[in-house]
Parts: sequence; C-alpha cells; structure tokens
Amino acid sequence: MDIGTKIKKYRESQNISQDELALRIFVSRQTISNWETNKSCPDIKSLTMLSNIFNVSLDDFIKGDLEEMKKIVEEKDLKGFNILGWVFTIELLLMVISVYPLFKFAGIIGIGIWVLFVAVTICTAFTIERIKKHYDIQTYKEIVAFVENKPLSYEESQQELGKRIYQKILMAIMSGVIAFLICLVVAFIINNL
Repeated sequence: MDIGTKIKKYRESQNISQDELALRIFVSRQTISNWETNKSCPDIKSLTMLSNIFNVSLDDFIKGDLEEMKKIVEEKDLKGFNILGWVFTIELLLMVISVYPLFKFAGIIGIGIWVLFVAVTICTAFTIERIKKHYDIQTYKEIVAFVENKPLSYEESQQELGKRIYQKILMAIMSGVIAFLICLVVAFIINNL
C-alpha cells in the first residue's frame, strides 16, 4: 500500500511539516507519522481533507489503495470479528449450561473451573468491544453493516448515533433482568439439592 508514501510525498512537496498537517486535519502528529509509515490508514474524512489540502482529487489520491485497504479490512478485521462473535455466543451458552453440572459433580473445583470459564468469556467480550470501539460501531444496525462490509448513509449514521443512548440503557436493564433470572434459577437448583 502506498497511501503513506503519497501523503509524505505531497506533504513534503508543499513544504508542510507533520505538525502543521496534523493541525490542519485535526489529528496528532503521531497519527500523520503512522499514516506515512503505513502503520495505520486515514479514515475517509481525513482522506477527503488531505486531498483538499494537497489539491488532488480523492480518486487520484487513493487510486490503487482502495482495493488493498478493502482486502486488508476483509481479511483481518471482518473474519476476526465474525469468529469472535461466534466464540462469544458459544461461551455464553456453555457458561449458563455448565454452572449446575460443574457445581453438582465437581464441587469447589467445579466452581473454580466455572469462574475461570467466566473470566475467559469476559476477555472475549472485552476484545469484541475493543473492535467495536475502534470502528465506532455500537448499535445493532452498525454491527450488521460492518459484518456485511456495507457503509451506512449519513442519515442512517445519524439515526444510529441517536439510538445509542437508549440502546445502552435498555441493554443495562436487560442484562440486570437476565442476571437476576440466572441467579434465581441457580438458587432454586442449589436449594433443591
């Protein structure tokens, strides 16, 4: 990928420092450095600003890089995100199903195994959340669009931003209800031993 080379070439041809370019497009100097060394890629907003600053069409600016960027995103992030989603689903199901048998048949050791299993599930959840935060996807519609590799329109993006607050509140309530129901089931099972 030569987007970093292009950024550096255009920046130097206009005698613009990394600090000055960073100020113009509202990012850090380190971000510019990462782009120029191909450690990361600019988002579409930054690419548009860069093409305006360098007085180059966006098409010419990213020509040849678009397919490679798409391939990288598809290969690394999309596959990993989908696999993690399935792993997390299976971990959650096993976590709920295994609590009684582990407690009943393995006693304290079973509880230790179950707690370890819960810790692994929580680590998977944090990894998924880190990916979601990196790509700024939080609502169901945004996640589906990411998994299908389809962008949301500006209007859809704005609608999803508005929904985030309500979805977080609803998810917190639902999580509390589910946790309460699981506690009731476990308590019922333990009392009937």
